[in-house]
Amino acid sequence: MYVLDANIFIQSNQAHYGLDFVPGFWDWLDRSYAAGLLVSIQPVHMEINARKDDLTAWAGARPDLFSKMDGACAPSLTAVAQWAAHAHYTSAAVAEFLAAADYQLVAFARAHGMTVVTMEKSEPLRKSKVKIPEACNAHGVPWVTPFAMLRNEKASFVLP
Repeated sequence: MYVLDANIFIQSNQAHYGLDFVPGFWDWLDRSYAAGLLVSIQPVHMEINARKDDLTAWAGARPDLFSKMDGACAPSLTAVAQWAAHAHYTSAAVAEFLAAADYQLVAFARAHGMTVVTMEKSEPLRKSKVKIPEACNAHGVPWVTPFAMLRNEKASFVLP
């Protein structure tokens, strides 16, 4: 099962899978959620809501797609926060990471045995920003790009 980062929704809508010209992608997300294949988390929903655009309306019509952070996440939240604080990152990078949905996304995936889907690229030597792939790697959480997820799940957006 996959848990989707905010950038999957935001960048997809702004670039290659816009709500207005690739509705098949968004239909696939709906169907995949209904089939139990993917979710996101409420902190991601909050990031989307802050934008006040067509994506905000789309996400607002699908509140169940965005799971709550539950009690099972508590040990993972602690582990991810401690890792970030003791890794090679600047204090500003750690503070930014802990204030964003990214930290909670990794903890949710860790707690529930899920794969994170993100457009972030691994930058293991970077000190000024904690990247999702590094947090995932540090905690044994699998992660993939959205394109890998779509290929793994044999998604197809074919015109009728």
